[in-house]
Amino acid sequence: MNSEQIIAPAPWTLTGSGHILIYKFPKEFIKKHGYLIDYQADNFKGFFGTVMIVDYENSAVGPYQELLFVPGLFKIDQFKRFSISKIYVSSQDSVFNGIENWGIPKEFADFKKVKSNQNETIEVIKNGTVFFKADITKKKFKFPITTAFFPLKLIQKLRKKVILTDSSAKGKGMFSKLNKIEVNQDFFPDISQFKPIITLSVENFKMIFPIPKILD
Repeated sequence: MNSEQIIAPAPWTLTGSGHILIYKFPKEFIKKHGYLIDYQADNFKGFFGTVMIVDYENSAVGPYQELLFVPGLFKIDQFKRFSISKIYVSSQDSVFNGIENWGIPKEFADFKKVKSNQNETIEVIKNGTVFFKADITKKKFKFPITTAFFPLKLIQKLRKKVILTDSSAKGKGMFSKLNKIEVNQDFFPDISQFKPIITLSVENFKMIFPIPKILD
């Protein structure tokens, strides 16, 4: 930690917009290419996975962007929950606090977004390499969306401690279309070989990342 590091303990309130791509990934793909962390490797149970591309306008550490991969459900220490195996953010403060608060294995990357009417192109760059690029068009019809329909119940581990986080969010959702996606599997699971079951976009959301439950 450097002297200018922002320390921002939970809870966090975040606002912004983003895209949610929901998939049903083959178990073999996840085991080989899902960037599973050691404690996740033998505990993957399947179900639906997701890729999220998020633009946080406000957070406890200021604005930042995020790309994350949730392979699906895991059963870890008798808890059956979702778990993040790969995640990049555009803020070093988010990296530090995400790890320390919730055990989320954040890494730093640069993000670039180009918007044109209902269309967005997002690029994620690491060490000068564009490793993720997605082109998404949002539909115009909007509807209320909440995590009551898709609970974000996470389980992560940090320094052998189990961390349980029940986040919540609500906002305006809309169906969208994934026009094109390119992924370099050296940095992120190559989901370009699969078609999402549902692609949603969310605007004006408010998310609460609470104080987690930490188990020894």
